[in-house]
Amino acid sequence: MSTSTFTVTGMTCGHCVSAVREEVGNIAGVETVDVDLESGRLVIESGTPLADADVIAAVDEAGYQATRQE
Repeated sequence: MSTSTFTVTGMTCGHCVSAVREEVGNIAGVETVDVDLESGRLVIESGTPLADADVIAAVDEAGYQATRQE
C-alpha cells in the first residue's frame, strides 16, 4: 500500500470536498481518498505509487489546486 499526501487550495465547502474525492478516486489504483476541508489535506492510499502529475491533474479537473506534501 502506498500513501500520498497533498495540500489542496481553493476548497470552501462540502461540495468542494466531494468533487475532489470523486476526481481523485477515479485514478487507477486508488483505494481510499480522505479530504479535510479545514486543513486542505488530501491523503490517498493506493495499491501502487501514484504519479504526482495524475493527482494534480485530477484535483485541477475538480477546480482546485494541489501541491505534494513531503
